[in-house]
Order: sequence, then structure tokens, then C-alpha cells
Amino acid sequence: MSDSSRDLTKGGIAGPILTFALPLILGNMLQTLYNAADSIIVGRFVGPEALAAVGSAYSLMTFLTSLMIGLSMGAGIVFSYLFGEGNREKLKKALGISFLSIGIISAIITALAILFQHQTMRIMQVPEDVYSDMAVYLGVIFYGLPALFLYNFYAAAERAVGNSRTPLLFMAVSAIMNIILDLYFVISLRWGIWGAAVATIISQWAAGIGIMLLSVAKHPILRFRITDMRPEKGLFKELLSLSVLTSLQQSVMNLGILCVQGIVNGFGSGVMAAFAAGVKIDSIAYMPLQEFGNAFSTFVSQNSGAGKSGRIRKGMRISFSLATVFGLLISIIVFTWPHVLMSIFIDPGDKALIETGAMYLRIEGAFYILIGYLFLFYGIFRALKAPAISLLLTVISLGLRVVLAALLSRLPIGETGIWMSIPIGWALADAAGLLLLRARGRRVDRRQ
Repeated sequence: MSDSSRDLTKGGIAGPILTFALPLILGNMLQTLYNAADSIIVGRFVGPEALAAVGSAYSLMTFLTSLMIGLSMGAGIVFSYLFGEGNREKLKKALGISFLSIGIISAIITALAILFQHQTMRIMQVPEDVYSDMAVYLGVIFYGLPALFLYNFYAAAERAVGNSRTPLLFMAVSAIMNIILDLYFVISLRWGIWGAAVATIISQWAAGIGIMLLSVAKHPILRFRITDMRPEKGLFKELLSLSVLTSLQQSVMNLGILCVQGIVNGFGSGVMAAFAAGVKIDSIAYMPLQEFGNAFSTFVSQNSGAGKSGRIRKGMRISFSLATVFGLLISIIVFTWPHVLMSIFIDPGDKALIETGAMYLRIEGAFYILIGYLFLFYGIFRALKAPAISLLLTVISLGLRVVLAALLSRLPIGETGIWMSIPIGWALADAAGLLLLRARGRRVDRRQ
């Protein structure tokens, strides 16, 4: 076993999970910085149309990237299970099969994105004054999609064997490289939005190729042969099922958020701006809870493979307790200082806008504990090879949120109804998750 691998089936529970989760949290923060770099630099040094183009392109790229992340995340559950089971040969086989199959799917996604770029932009109703800049940006950025596949595949493989530090290392290198190249290409060379796109794909390919080479060179457990790529019916079916369903879950999450955005847009640019700022604060605020859920998913997968259901139950109790503490602390911060947080994104002089955003943060931010539980439920069911349940919980959470947002926003409370719909959706999904987990309790016992 590589020194960088972490066997989560032995020893303590809380400490190892938190240690494993920390690099995931830091990596997600770097990802946020990575995504913001193009927008900040382009907005400051190219112009508002270029900023709008990057922003519109980002929503599309987030959707496409979520598909690849979901595919790799689903396969990673099988990797973790086999690692916990101690079946090294089957693990290599799973790596080979999934590398080939997810690689083919990623190539198809890339080809379709390039071929139907302009049709997609028309469906998105991109304004004429933004269209040319966005076309230039996407015309380059789509060629980084295969690099995203490489990074996310090997990041999932590394995390499956308990190593969350290597993905963090390459995300850090990629984020720093992207910022440096952005500044050089956009400011020094004056390449404009094209330069920002080139900087991004160079950084993505550096991260993708780098993590692949290091994983193969340093971690023998992650090396697979060409013969391992030959599909094995049972294993291929399991990998495909987990990957596709997890990918659907990730894409449904983004689709639901876009639907809510559509309802928000009906209240005008002021509410749109407040919501946009609030969502950015949200993504940072509950990021630790999300990555803690992903770390716990690896813990459950490894212990499920090792047949340690008692350790899984103990881990659940500890993890839900930790999520409660984290959620409450984050809620206290957001609920106490919403105006200060909104002022980071909005001119402090725009009191009405900040007040609208503060109301959003106080309503939603008071209930981060609920989304913390939901991320744990997502992780548990993925790890128990029941991604369909994770998908169901996502549909419940986001589907009800969209319906409630549409209904409540028609009441005299207006946009406040949209804000209220979010924690209600979380609560109902949590209730469903608890009932479904109890129903599966006996199955977990039989894994002993």
C-alpha cells in the first residue's frame, strides 16, 4: 500500500475523516478561486461584455463538468469498496474499465459540445452584444474538457484509496497557473477573452496530465494494464450504473438551480443581483459540509467493502454530530453578519440591494444544518451502491424547491417566498433520506 493511501477501515473515526476531508475542502476553495479568476480579470481589463460572456459560458461549463465529475465520483465508489475489500486485482480491473468507458463518454461530450456550440448558445438566448465574445471563449474552452476528465478520474481514484492530498496539490498548481497566465495573456499580451480561455485550458491540461503521471508513477495500486480495460459484464454494469446515476444527480442539481434562477429573474435585476451574491456566499459557506459528506462517502465505501457495518453505524452517529456542530457554527456567522457578507459583492451604498440579500442569507443561512445532513445522505447512499436514492433525494430537494418557489413567490411576500422554499426543500429531502436509510438498515447488517 502507498504511504499516501489511507485505510479508513481501521483506527479512529472522527480524526481520520476530518483529516481526509480537509484537503477536499481546501481543493474546493481553490476551485472557487480558479473559476473566479477569469471573471475578475476579464471584467477588470477587457470589459463588461466579455465578463457577461465568461459568466454565461461558466453556467454551461458547470453543467458539462458536473457530468464528468458525477461519472468519476460514481466509479470512485466502486474503487473505494474494492480497496476496503482488499481486492487489488479487481480494483485494477475496475480502474481500467472505467477509464476506457468514462473516457469514451467524455470524448463524446466534448465532440457534441464543439459541434453544437452555436445551437447551444442560441438555446441559451445569448444576447447579440455578448455572442461573439462567448463564441470565442467557448471555441477554446471546450478543448479542456478531456483534461477535466483526466483530473476528475484520477482525483476520484486517489480519494478512493484514502489520498485526498494529491488532488489538492494539482488543483493548487492549476489555480495558481491559471491566475498567472490570465494576468500575462490578458494584461501583458492583450489577448482579451481568447487569452483567458487559453490560460484556463493550459492550466486544466497541466492538472490532468500531472495527476495522471504522478498517480501511475507513485501509486502502484492505481496502475492498470491495457488488458484490464476489457469489459467484464458484472463489473462493467456496476460501474456504469453507479457512474451514470451519480452523473445524473450532479446534473439535476445544476438544472434545479437554473430553474430557481428563472423564477428569480422575474423580479428584476436588483433581486437577481442580490440572489447572485447570496448564492456565491452560500457556495463558500456550506462548502465544508459538502466536502465532509464526500469524505464520509469514502469512509462508508471502504468499510462497506470490508464488511464492517458496525463501524459504519458508529461513523454515521459521529458524522451527523459533527455536521450539526459545523452547520450551527456556519449559520451563526451568516445569520449574524449578512450585511457585511453582502457588502463583499455589492456596493455598501446600495442599501436596498444589500437588505434583499441579507434577508435571503438570514432565511437560508439559518438552516445550513439541513443541507449538511443532506450531503451526508447523498454520500451514504452513493457509498452503499444506491445512487438512485441519492438522485431521488436530489429530485425531492430541488423539485420541491422549484414548485414551492413558484407558488410562494406569488404570495404578497414576493421573493421572500423563493428564499423560504430552499430550506423547506432541504428539510423534506432529509426526512425522506432518514426514512429510506432506516428501511435499508437490515441490508447493511447483512454486509457483516
